[in-house]
Amino acid sequence: MRLLLTQSLTTFTLAQASAFSPEAQAACTPANPPDGFEPNFVCQQVFEWTQLRWLALASGTIFKVVFVLVLAWFATRLVRRALKRFAERVTREGMDSGRLVKVMSPLADTAPINLQRAQMRARTITGVIRSFAVVAIWITAGITVLGAFNINLGPLIAGAGIAGVALGFGAQNLVRDFLSGIFMLLEDQYGVGDVINAGEATGIVESVSLRTTRLRSVDGTVWYVPNGEIKRVGNMSHQWSRALLDIGVAYDTDLDLATRVIQATANAMAEDPEWAPLILSEPEVWGLEQWGESQLTIRLVVQTVPLEQWNVSRELRRRLKEAFDEAGIEIPFPQRTVWIRNPGEEAGTGI
Repeated sequence: MRLLLTQSLTTFTLAQASAFSPEAQAACTPANPPDGFEPNFVCQQVFEWTQLRWLALASGTIFKVVFVLVLAWFATRLVRRALKRFAERVTREGMDSGRLVKVMSPLADTAPINLQRAQMRARTITGVIRSFAVVAIWITAGITVLGAFNINLGPLIAGAGIAGVALGFGAQNLVRDFLSGIFMLLEDQYGVGDVINAGEATGIVESVSLRTTRLRSVDGTVWYVPNGEIKRVGNMSHQWSRALLDIGVAYDTDLDLATRVIQATANAMAEDPEWAPLILSEPEVWGLEQWGESQLTIRLVVQTVPLEQWNVSRELRRRLKEAFDEAGIEIPFPQRTVWIRNPGEEAGTGI
């Protein structure tokens, strides 16, 4: 920036040097000028207008400051516009936000994701980049302005470096939260609207920032979790979900019959126009899962759209109850065999 400023002023000076009077050139020339020195164009022009040497000398510095601030403003506008266009290109603007689409971008893989979530993620990431870029531009402009006033920047920069190191030691947790937030956004671990298990807290994500994640649990409790404290996270609604039902039947149940009834009930629900949009694939009965104390457990899985696995599970349980009643399949309940031994009776007899 300083090189550009110097080149611009030199161009003005060489182009207009012959247009000013000797008095203006003398007023803008220091007592001991260095070799090759040329009077400043702005200084000479101001002296021609006002005939005030002090104002003419100050005008050069003022011009530098104004030029730097205007250049920084244009750079900020350019960065904002470029990032905005980048976000629009990533999210394929113009597509229906309610559809499941494939977004080709360096920020996401090619798996189907919800476009509305992709737009939110792109806006969040570009917002972070924009903030860093704007801060860098204005810090550079500030340093250039101080240089225009002939302020020695060496001690100032050294002091800022020492202060930064001290602040870094005192704010390690804050830095850790910010770094974790940046990687979380880049890797798309979760976003607003997802249901996640963050260890201490489980719930729906209401907001995400670089420092914290806000969750609301099923009982309405709001959790504020620093990003640096999240050691692992389980996302229950990323791209697709799964309704998993472990269905218990009595020990004397015909397992083949129970399996057929469960499969038919799940298939009928998948073909129901009301529920079909929520079910992504054909339901699968994986078979006998467990021998329990009073029941045999059969596992049924249904792939669903994100966040709908719980509604699908509730409806499946209701329909399976009705289907079991019609087929005469017994729903198990706790059972216990009691042995009673009376004095004088042979061992092993009981009721």
